[in-house]
Amino acid sequence: MTRSIDATHAPGLRSWLASANEPGCDFPIQNLPFGVFARRGGGVNRVGAAIGNQVLDLGCCADRGVLEGIGGGLIRACRAESLGPLMRQGPEAWTALRLRLSELLRDSLPAAERPTGCLVPMDEVQLALPADIGDYTDFYASIDHARNVGSMFRPDQPLMPNYTWMPIGYHGRASSIVPSGTPIHRPAGQMRADDAAPPVYGPTRALDYEVELGAMVGTGNNHGVPVPLSEAEGHIFGLCLVNDWSARDVQRWEYQPLGPFLAKSFATTIAPWMVTLDALTPFRSPRAPRAEGAEEPLAYLDASADRSHGGVDVTLEVALRSSRMQAEGMAPMIISQGSARDLYWTLGQMLAHHTSNGCNMRPGDLIASGTVSGPAPENRGCLLERTWRGAEPIELPTGEQRRFLEDGDEVIIRGWCDREGWARIGFGECRGVVVPAGEGL
Repeated sequence: MTRSIDATHAPGLRSWLASANEPGCDFPIQNLPFGVFARRGGGVNRVGAAIGNQVLDLGCCADRGVLEGIGGGLIRACRAESLGPLMRQGPEAWTALRLRLSELLRDSLPAAERPTGCLVPMDEVQLALPADIGDYTDFYASIDHARNVGSMFRPDQPLMPNYTWMPIGYHGRASSIVPSGTPIHRPAGQMRADDAAPPVYGPTRALDYEVELGAMVGTGNNHGVPVPLSEAEGHIFGLCLVNDWSARDVQRWEYQPLGPFLAKSFATTIAPWMVTLDALTPFRSPRAPRAEGAEEPLAYLDASADRSHGGVDVTLEVALRSSRMQAEGMAPMIISQGSARDLYWTLGQMLAHHTSNGCNMRPGDLIASGTVSGPAPENRGCLLERTWRGAEPIELPTGEQRRFLEDGDEVIIRGWCDREGWARIGFGECRGVVVPAGEGL
């Protein structure tokens, strides 16, 4: 599916809501990401769109009749308690709704027609998971990350032979996906630090974050019917920020022969706002070049549109604040900054490969890119790489050092697209604070 630039992307477009026009705003009128919220202190979940420092209640808009003309099914989806019904409407409906919301929020709309009564301040809402996530698949799409980690554990063969031929992934745990702001309990597991000694069980000593870009499936596919790469993006509802927390010492002991298990199934945090591919149209980029000496992808993983603009130029930034930094009023310290444009495999290729065996995807299924890293040390998207397995610790402003995460540490992931000639759009934040392991371990 090819998306094109239209009136909703105009860089000079302004909203009658002043906060949406402020420099650096994540949610200008050119963005309008979708999410699910409830009013603090009680209330049912409702579907909303972010605009400036407010949430536009789409159910309220539907009840007031300002969404007329976009179709009854779409209006009913705006009254739902999750994004699932909206996802099932398909890409043409998503585009139509975004266009109508843009029209309702433009400063050219007469004051009497503005849905001011449907706005709720961001600081008065609790944001929830956007949909019922039935399945979650985590990929390994950053070749820089794969090379770095491979060189630590397999210096003679950093990249496995299959890496440049297909997107590598594993099935994650959907039940432990949590919205931004949820505390992360330090997990316990088996670890074996000394190869000559038996393993021990206890709280991980090597807790890590992984900065990732996620994609949520909108329309699924029938069981046994693969999705061609040329159609893959038509099945993606939107993108979000992901932190796939990892216990590196547990992972090292358990990952052979079947891969990640308890080291990753304890928690995955996602940001609440789904940024649509329509909003991202001005920020598409060619897919990353093939690795030196690598062949071109097999035919089912190759398409002209994917080659020319299958990538997306999203800047991903990670910041850390220890409990001591917070107590002393210090701002979070930026640890790394990379871009999703460096991913070796595109989101379309990930989805096409995922379904190539007939696997059926369903609305709300989440796929994630895996750790997004770039070629320089400051582009590394996890502490395993950033501190090189702890050999190069990070110095915090308080004098504390971090090889891996300590209790009380807060990890904040931010994402945005910014390109000359276009309005900057953001993904919000993906936050989590590490809390001690439970009793009885």
